[in-house]
Amino acid sequence: MKVYFCGSIRGGRDDVHVYRRIVHALQSYGTVLTEHVSSAELSDRGQRSHTENSYAHMNKVVVAEVTQPSLGVGYELGRAVDMKKKIFCLFRPSSGRILSAMIRGATDVENFVVRDYSKDEVEKVLEQFFKSRD
Repeated sequence: MKVYFCGSIRGGRDDVHVYRRIVHALQSYGTVLTEHVSSAELSDRGQRSHTENSYAHMNKVVVAEVTQPSLGVGYELGRAVDMKKKIFCLFRPSSGRILSAMIRGATDVENFVVRDYSKDEVEKVLEQFFKSRD
């Protein structure tokens, strides 16, 4: 299975350690096409590449960490909805942030799941999601 992972880049890199943990867990379910999002070397200036949109056409599942607000992640999710991809959004309430109502309320869209989680349960939450998709 091919998985497209979304996480904030230019919106802030404070959660890169969480992204790394998510990507590591996702690798047990398939190929993570955008594992570079979890790289500590990737700064909030991003990268100069236009290849990410092409990845969106090759994946089956989009997993997005949406705790850090990001226009780019929002765009990617909108494209994934348009392409009728399976979408799994992860949000950490312990961050003190409030999830965008557009993301929280998008669960009426087919194949769009939003799940609150804590850092310690990333692997368990992903396992539950992928088992429910079999």
